[in-house]
Amino acid sequence: MHTRQKLDTSERRTCTVLGVSRSSHRYQSKPANDDVLRLAMIRLAKQYGRYGYRKVTALLRMEGWQVNHKKVEPLWDEEGLQLPHRHKKRRRLYHKDSSVIRLRPTHLNHVWAIDFVHDKLSNGRSYKMLTVLDEYTREALCVAVRPKMNASDVLDILHRLLMKHGKPEYIRSDNGPEFIAAPLQDWLRRVGIQPMQIYPGFPWENGYNERFNGTLRREVLNAEWFHSTKQAQVAINIWLRQYNQIRPHHALGMRPPVPETLLEKPPIQWC
Repeated sequence: MHTRQKLDTSERRTCTVLGVSRSSHRYQSKPANDDVLRLAMIRLAKQYGRYGYRKVTALLRMEGWQVNHKKVEPLWDEEGLQLPHRHKKRRRLYHKDSSVIRLRPTHLNHVWAIDFVHDKLSNGRSYKMLTVLDEYTREALCVAVRPKMNASDVLDILHRLLMKHGKPEYIRSDNGPEFIAAPLQDWLRRVGIQPMQIYPGFPWENGYNERFNGTLRREVLNAEWFHSTKQAQVAINIWLRQYNQIRPHHALGMRPPVPETLLEKPPIQWC
């Protein structure tokens, strides 16, 4: 049996004889924090089911974790939380001189983008949503849900948004009959808004709104089954608040369009 023997020498002399630095001798390993981090990561992944590891990393940092995506990614892979691969990006539309046709937003209320999203209720009846996005801030200004919607409804919704958010310089849309209707076009010009229609068959020219609509479909419409348009509106408004105030956005440096800490306006109302 071996017994420990305590030498009557100083720590400095012992470390010098053994060739060991005193800092290494005194080092005590810290308990691994990966398990706690893993649980926090899984909790956020369950709460925000369509977020990737980069967005979850941003949320972890908001909660006070001193981590980057390189630390989170291996844990994410181990838990099998990978999202499906995205499709390849489409090429942008260019002039012959290589300049981009699409007007680029440069400030708040420069360009609003509007579009329709279609879905069905649990009884099979169709309903319609008008989505309105500020292209510069990426804030979703409204998702209005109606059983049916025509140019008059679009005008009414836009009028209320102008009263709340101010007037944009341009409104970008496709060539749907609700958007090119003469009464709506005339009203936009009278109030000083320039309407812009994308080229037919080129939906990616309205790319900011198309991307938002895809996120809305993945995170809400494909995940929920609504029995009425009122139920759909309530659920979408809850999600919209999360989208604007919590969800990190890549184009904004992993910051939400309207962070909760900076919010000064009242909660989103039913459009």
